[in-house]
Amino acid sequence: MQNLPQKIRSKKLNSRVDLTAMVSVSFLLIIFFMVVGELSKPQAMDLSLPEKYVDDEWSHFISCGSGSNERTITVLLDENNKIITYTGFLFNPLKDPKEINYGKDGIRKELFSQKKTILEYSAALGKPKNGPIVIIKPSKKSNFKNLIDILDEMAIVNIDTYAIVNEFTPEESKLLASK
Repeated sequence: MQNLPQKIRSKKLNSRVDLTAMVSVSFLLIIFFMVVGELSKPQAMDLSLPEKYVDDEWSHFISCGSGSNERTITVLLDENNKIITYTGFLFNPLKDPKEINYGKDGIRKELFSQKKTILEYSAALGKPKNGPIVIIKPSKKSNFKNLIDILDEMAIVNIDTYAIVNEFTPEESKLLASK
């Protein structure tokens, strides 16, 4: 018999696919999208605004003499990082309006001082937890950063009662124009 050429059998290649690289890429994508999702959430400060007051109720509030005049601090925000503050109501201020800067030696120091004075006054009246009421009035010329800065100061000084009001009295408009 002759040597018949033997059939050459082809080698069977390994049919297993190495998925290690694909698993690594999948985990990296999952981590990436989790981080991006977390970082894209808006950072916001909790803010609850009161309902718009009715003029009759406001005038009653002013005339009732419930100690609110002594507890009220008004902060006017104007252009060029200008802050004007006064204590009480403008027609009968306990402290004359004055211009203050932002920062720890400016508005923060003033708010700490006013808060201490108001808490002592409230404690003398037998209401030790009645802290200051801050009315924040940003003018149309002030920028959004100034409003955020003053809200940060409210949080730092730990003032619980404050409101953002966008209506200026004619006297306050004159005050901003003169300072």
